[in-house]
Amino acid sequence: MKPLQLVAKECDFIVVNKPAGLNFHCEEESPGLVALASEQFGLPLFPVHRLDKVTSGLVLLPTSSEAAARFTELFTSRQVNKYYLALASDKPKKKQGWVKGDMVKARRGAFKLLKSQENPAITRFYSYSLAPKVRGFVLKPYSGKTHQLRVAMKSLSAPIIGDKLYGGVAADRTYLHAYALQFEYQQQNFQFYMPPGEGELNQHMTELTSQFAEQPWQLEW
Repeated sequence: MKPLQLVAKECDFIVVNKPAGLNFHCEEESPGLVALASEQFGLPLFPVHRLDKVTSGLVLLPTSSEAAARFTELFTSRQVNKYYLALASDKPKKKQGWVKGDMVKARRGAFKLLKSQENPAITRFYSYSLAPKVRGFVLKPYSGKTHQLRVAMKSLSAPIIGDKLYGGVAADRTYLHAYALQFEYQQQNFQFYMPPGEGELNQHMTELTSQFAEQPWQLEW
């Protein structure tokens, strides 16, 4: 396996680029992202947020328990802004807006979105036509539910390309990428972004960032 890409190294944390297909945590005999990063960079690392196995992109890993406690507070209180890119082959029910609803477990490890709003998953999105049968999405989750963005895309009748679990068309990978992080920590503003670099449809992801979302925090959220 290729070495992990180090995006940033700060005094209290690092940011790495997770490849698609890598487990976040250790699974059976396979080391996960955190274990691999700790070994590669020679640092104690503490997970404070996670990405699905199929998702690529930015992961922030604090290097002390004190920093981990602070970042856990920031993530829990939604003070870390996360922006994702996705591709779909189908036109969504609406071009932009909100997806809100409670999520419950369905079959085969999947989840589904309900109309109820007791403890809803909340996502804002913009979509853009990139090519015939290829539409790009910029997504910002306002909650941290498992499979939240994948379920949101499914609910829009535009499942992510390559996401077999939620009905996406077959592809070499699931085209969901954690593109940018923006937050304030110790009175300093941090902004990180990582263009997607994997996959046969990567040129469409690159077009999405260059034309519409190079600095996604500047969009109206």
